[in-house]
Amino acid sequence: MARGVSVAEQPPGKGPIRIGNASGFYGDRFAAMREMLTGGPLDVLTGDYLAELTMLILGRDRMRDPGLGYARTFLRQLEECLGLAVDRGVRIVANAGGLAPPRLADAIRELADRLGLTVHIGHVEGDDLRERAAELGFGDPPPLAANAYLGCWGIVECLRAGAGVVVTGRVTDASLVVGPAAWWHGWDRKNWDALAGATVAGHVLECGAHATGGNYAHFTELADPVHLGFPIAEVYPDGSSVITKHPGTGGAVTTDTVTAQLLYEIDETVYLGPDVLTRLDSVRLAADGPDRVRVAGAQGLPPLPTLKVGVNRIGGHRNATTFVLTGLDIEEKAALARAQLEHALREHPPASLEWTLARTDHPDADSEQEASALLTVVAKDPRPEPVGRAFSAAAVELALASYPGFHVTALPGDASPYGVFSAAAVPQVEVSHVAVLPDGRRITVPPPATTAERVVGADVEDSAPPAPPGRTRRAPLGVVAGARSGDKGGRANLGVWVRSDPAYGWLVETLTVDRLHELLPETAKFPTTRHLFPNLRALEFVIDGLLGDGVAASTRFDPQAKALGEWLRARHLDIPVSLLDTSGDAL
Repeated sequence: MARGVSVAEQPPGKGPIRIGNASGFYGDRFAAMREMLTGGPLDVLTGDYLAELTMLILGRDRMRDPGLGYARTFLRQLEECLGLAVDRGVRIVANAGGLAPPRLADAIRELADRLGLTVHIGHVEGDDLRERAAELGFGDPPPLAANAYLGCWGIVECLRAGAGVVVTGRVTDASLVVGPAAWWHGWDRKNWDALAGATVAGHVLECGAHATGGNYAHFTELADPVHLGFPIAEVYPDGSSVITKHPGTGGAVTTDTVTAQLLYEIDETVYLGPDVLTRLDSVRLAADGPDRVRVAGAQGLPPLPTLKVGVNRIGGHRNATTFVLTGLDIEEKAALARAQLEHALREHPPASLEWTLARTDHPDADSEQEASALLTVVAKDPRPEPVGRAFSAAAVELALASYPGFHVTALPGDASPYGVFSAAAVPQVEVSHVAVLPDGRRITVPPPATTAERVVGADVEDSAPPAPPGRTRRAPLGVVAGARSGDKGGRANLGVWVRSDPAYGWLVETLTVDRLHELLPETAKFPTTRHLFPNLRALEFVIDGLLGDGVAASTRFDPQAKALGEWLRARHLDIPVSLLDTSGDAL
């Protein structure tokens, strides 16, 4: 006999909704879904499985097998956790549908039948614009994937119809939280501030353990950093929220861990969403008890009349190898290896050879590894032949005819395709946003009736307190500041924050765009903008072009700029002694 609950008979409550997260990317901790379902009470459990790179991976999956295109890990998680969710009355909302939400929904129905569970399944579709690419100006032939970033209202329709599981394709990451909150509290599409508040909560939750101490600049402050818990947002009727986690789980939820995630991968002070524009410079954080941070003050504005579209296409083929250079004459050895390889490839050279010499060597080193530098070459070409066996053979054939101590970290292999990501825009009226309800009915979600032109945040360049006077001392920036960085296509995003008003005044005065370029010379040739967030005592830098054509195509050592912030924190500046003497409060 099947067991289950009719969630349609369980109306939303009037208090806050407890929304948890169990995934920040495709490949996140498999056990997190079970941990979140068994760790404490929840109303909804969300999972974010999609990123720019993931859509490329799923597109290649679909090329090999038209029956694929969704996050298969999610289905395996449900196999062991769907019964738990049913027993606890927890609804699940995830974007694991990827490029194939209907196929994933069918697979979940088959799974529920096999497990003897009664579960109502809904899904959201309409984001996939690949077949309309030429019509909409995204290129011809069709790209590997072209997906509009839909909003929350398809999710709302599915939940209203009693869905216990809702799977989507490419909705915005925050929509996974905004949808359940809007359903629970009965918001309409003009509750701008409430929608903005839920958007902020969704942005905090979307990267999973980032909000509980994952990849956190000051991880040494965490009492239990080994096995981090995943975050929860208690979203209130006005859209404000409290970020927390299940009791007894690892990590911490503090104003700093939440600030770090708020600054992650944002392009400006206004967060552009399909349902609301969110003024991030209006957000305020406050401690609300152990592992509890209250998030309030978000101001919302009508959305733009367009939707962002992520376009992924095959950009060409690539290959690479890394030469190990040991001991003396590192620069000369690198020059010889480069000249020899380029000479060997002269008849059929690849379209590009990009060389990087990492001086990881130390003088008079106690180990061979510490005496060695790494010279990496990446070959790229539209065709596979110039970067395939010809490139690999040319590199290997140098083994007995090059610099002393010649060896490579690994033998080069065959050419592999790489993807290129670009962002486009499409009018919302051109996209058919459809909620497919558990009973099979199809509900078209109309575009917003009210839209606005792009709105920027307040001009706060002159709002910082004065920098503290007095003596300075040379020290790493990280002594007084935290940072977090990441990627948006070819852009790198770098957020920096401190813990006191005097430190913020110094940070605003000191860390200008020009100074950033001095400290991080790799960024100097790229257009860079700076945004201020006085409520968070934070700055955000957007470096346009640092990552080339996006993570899959980038040849940079750190292709997603994940460690750019840590490099900045390690750079030395003249810092006021008054801040260094109180660095625990100034961070």
